[in-house]
Amino acid sequence: MNDHPAGNAAPTRPDPAGFIKANMRLAPVAALPEIQIFSAHPGSGLRRLVDPDDEDAAAPEPQPPYWAYAWAGGTVLARYIIDRPQTVAGRRVLDLGAGSGLVGIAAAKAGARAVIAAEIDRNGIVALGLNAAANGVAITVIGEDVTAGPPPAVDLVLAGDVFYGHEVARRVIPFLDRCLAAGIEVLVGDPRRTDLPLTRLKLLAEYRVPDFGDAKGTASSPSGVFSFEAVRSSP
Repeated sequence: MNDHPAGNAAPTRPDPAGFIKANMRLAPVAALPEIQIFSAHPGSGLRRLVDPDDEDAAAPEPQPPYWAYAWAGGTVLARYIIDRPQTVAGRRVLDLGAGSGLVGIAAAKAGARAVIAAEIDRNGIVALGLNAAANGVAITVIGEDVTAGPPPAVDLVLAGDVFYGHEVARRVIPFLDRCLAAGIEVLVGDPRRTDLPLTRLKLLAEYRVPDFGDAKGTASSPSGVFSFEAVRSSP
């Protein structure tokens, strides 16, 4: 059954790769000039890609997709890796909740043996591939939620900006615990959001970088790179 009257065809979802290349800017990341990604700007018109069924031009903009911006946690984690390439050199790395792929790209550029990026957003997967190609690195993408199962065969998990909500944190923490149990090191990048499990973290470095949503001209708060630690048993 056709739900659209004659002459009023259903909106067509744009090709993500073509849309991203035509409407987003490939530019270096603030505080991380070694890496460039396709980023949204006020004229990008992301609604056409994210919600093509919404024909009301007067409706408020939807929440911008996280893969279209560099977030503070991913930025500081990528900065840490570029500054300390020995962190990833020769190792198999998982970029968890990869978004734009910024952290995985940093790992690949710093000499990781292999980089896997876990990302569930279909447009994010496309953006990640374009960003990796723009930076001349190879990344393998897993397009599903890996937190529900066992960790993949990696040596290091990089988790930037994964503690942005309570329910997400409840899924991520048990997965990271399974990683630790399997002998996999875990590094976290975050600007100390509310659901960050600080009691499980050891601070390794801090950087002041912009975060998505910061007002122009405001001073950036410190964002941290942490190691995720196993629960200590009581004496």
